[in-house]
Amino acid sequence: MPTLPDFRLETYFARWEFSARYHLTASDAQTLPMSELLALADADGRERWETLALGYTETRGLPALREEIARTYETVEPDDVVCFAGAEEAIYLAMRTLVEPTDHIVVLTPNYQAAETVPLSVCEVTGVALRAEDGWALDVDAIEAVLRPNTRIVSVNFPNNPTGALPSPDAWARLVQLCDDRGITLFSDEVYRGLEPNPLPQATDLSGTAISLNVMSKAYGLPGLRIGWIACRDRAVLDRLERAKHYTTICNAGPSEVLALIALRARERILERNRGIIADNLPVFAEFFGRYPELFEFAAPEGGCVCYPRYLGPDGVEAMCGELVEQAGVLLLPSSIYASELTRTPTDRFRVGVGRSGPGEALAVWADWLEKSRLS
Repeated sequence: MPTLPDFRLETYFARWEFSARYHLTASDAQTLPMSELLALADADGRERWETLALGYTETRGLPALREEIARTYETVEPDDVVCFAGAEEAIYLAMRTLVEPTDHIVVLTPNYQAAETVPLSVCEVTGVALRAEDGWALDVDAIEAVLRPNTRIVSVNFPNNPTGALPSPDAWARLVQLCDDRGITLFSDEVYRGLEPNPLPQATDLSGTAISLNVMSKAYGLPGLRIGWIACRDRAVLDRLERAKHYTTICNAGPSEVLALIALRARERILERNRGIIADNLPVFAEFFGRYPELFEFAAPEGGCVCYPRYLGPDGVEAMCGELVEQAGVLLLPSSIYASELTRTPTDRFRVGVGRSGPGEALAVWADWLEKSRLS
């Protein structure tokens, strides 16, 4: 198979994520310290943590964890869940395992790069763009227009990274029905579910063949656990993914599984906390961008904790982001990170994360930098 290209986002983060003073482009909600997470444990979770033996774990995931994951869906049973080392392993194995070179896949753009480059290493892929001029709306007609007899998967991500977009309930239902009618698997990246005001039904609850991807990293703000999962009511799909996992991680880390179980049992408190942080932050970001109408166009995300403002400065977004992190230590992701081989993507956007606590200091540093370098 073709060699995968550099992962632009991770390469950029390798340089700046832990050296920049202010991380204003984080894609996850505010994390919990270990002490606070353990304080949320029920008696069973505390006992599991204190008596945990550091041996191998089950490939599909801790049974109690899969039971708790199943409770986050309407129609899913524990045997409909396989756990992975984060969402990236799940994406990689699904696209490498469930697709043949003679197949065709449809992918929405802009996207998390692996959603595009991993299937491109296997088969033909067609992109359908979410368009800024349409409010990043899901265009089901555009997806239907590019379907082929050999289309195997339609891959989507809502709430969308980086735009924060959500489809309308009608468009979402139409897409699920379209895939079912055509015998196509809907692969739905749902890692931000739980942070939107009005959540859509999860794909696997609507279709017996759809695949729902989720992870502890984003909405729950626990990326250090490296626990993700796929839920699908087609158990033959899960059998294939389990066998593929034997060639990668084999099983998950036992401590991470127990901590994920504790977090999921306390999910309503964690998600309420994280939604509250976002709600507090959005007016702060809106006020900041509103001070500079000649430089920015900002719209709050419809869901999730990332959004994709527009930069209007004559120097261009790449220069602005590069100089901002080098000179002031404020990290953003410029639109080149989200360039696509499949469609045209905006070149004047940048990703902002709104899920971390206390962005005020970083925004003040950014404002001071703007006043000195762009508005002087």
